[in-house]
Amino acid sequence: MTMSDARPIANLRDAAAYLDGLINRERDPAYAYARLDLRPIHALLERLGRPEQSLSVIHVAGSKGKGSTCLFAEAILMSLGERVGCFTSPHLESWVERFRVDGKPVEDALLVQAISRIRPIVDELRAGPRETLPSFFDATTAAAFLLFAEAGVDRALIEVGLGGRLDSTNVVDPVVTCITSIELEHTDKLGETEAEIAGEKAGILKPDRPAVLGSLRPDASRVIRTRARELDVPVVAWGEDFEVTSTPAASGGRDFVFREGAGSGSTFEIRTTLATRGAAAMSNAALAIASVRALDAYPDAEVESASVEALARCVLPARIEVLSNDEEVIVDAAHTAESARVLAKELESLAPDGIELILSVSSDKNLDALLDALLPMTHRVWVTRAEPTRSMATDVLAKGVRERAPGLRVEAVEDPENAARRARSALSAGSKLCAAGSVYLAGAVRRALGPPPATPGATASDPPNRAGSGSP
Repeated sequence: MTMSDARPIANLRDAAAYLDGLINRERDPAYAYARLDLRPIHALLERLGRPEQSLSVIHVAGSKGKGSTCLFAEAILMSLGERVGCFTSPHLESWVERFRVDGKPVEDALLVQAISRIRPIVDELRAGPRETLPSFFDATTAAAFLLFAEAGVDRALIEVGLGGRLDSTNVVDPVVTCITSIELEHTDKLGETEAEIAGEKAGILKPDRPAVLGSLRPDASRVIRTRARELDVPVVAWGEDFEVTSTPAASGGRDFVFREGAGSGSTFEIRTTLATRGAAAMSNAALAIASVRALDAYPDAEVESASVEALARCVLPARIEVLSNDEEVIVDAAHTAESARVLAKELESLAPDGIELILSVSSDKNLDALLDALLPMTHRVWVTRAEPTRSMATDVLAKGVRERAPGLRVEAVEDPENAARRARSALSAGSKLCAAGSVYLAGAVRRALGPPPATPGATASDPPNRAGSGSP
């Protein structure tokens, strides 16, 4: 569907085609982040009646873990009895996964209605001045606000798309903000140091609104705390105001202990077993608890009970996920150095005899750091290109692998789903097949090798038959 095509948006395929036809500045490697502008999203929302102003928002930024933090917080808030909207990106398998209400992807028809309502406004703005030209992410962000406002949610969990300061989501007046982590990522857009990247993430902080901070290195922490002082933002920080310990559980999850206020002698404590594997799950669950606590809306006992119940059943997709229909396949969206190291640590027990790796990596990622974490346990690599705009070309990726591990067998298959099927059929006895490096790759492998799609209404908090989880 082209921009000039006036045919009605009749179904989800039409809606996806329309959105895909919009300029995606955030995904364009040649587009400078500094050229992003909040004027288009403001113009779009103004014409929609400012739906975001009716929402009570927890706004989450970070280099890694922001989507998981949103989903853990969603599960806790729902256990507290709230009606919750959750906007995350990208999706793994279906557009509707980006827009969740009450723990479920919205129905196709609701998203179609939202895009149909937004489309004439977007088209009108795109015919006007360049400074108010809406992008793909402006449109999807507006759709999320519209869907959540019309659903009458009690709380909206909004994940930043890129950076923070100039991100389309940064039009909200949040009740709580959260910055999960700072790593070197999107360095072509956000800056070449953690301090520069932290400055962009700190752009979501708002005066007098509490901010929950994950475990940050000194340079990043200094930048964010300086900005917090300037805005009189109360800070709740990992390692100061709360701490977490965990150990692997026999069930495959982690025995988890969250403590708040240990240093002052006045403690709040939660003990449970996380259903989701990996040390990253511990961190993100802790940030979710701290964010819910920062709302100051519920008694301690209610938060404790809701957190214990929610975290014990909340299984997240593509987070060190063993496919339910094929336990020889592990899918993870790791695409930073730290997340690759976390995955490698879990693979020591999940794949003691080593892995064969399906790999696709975005062109702005630190390939060497990913390879250093994963190649020592890898017997063969299948390189592919999960996303045609952002992913490294297969020949470039294969060259990088061979330079890092001379003699390692490398196979190149352009189509990611075909790569997954070929890699699975050729998997050596004793090895596990692991997909990593890209959210897009995780979705492709789940489509190719996972069980049939989940039944409507299945959620990450209420695991369906689809690889033990729902939408990302």
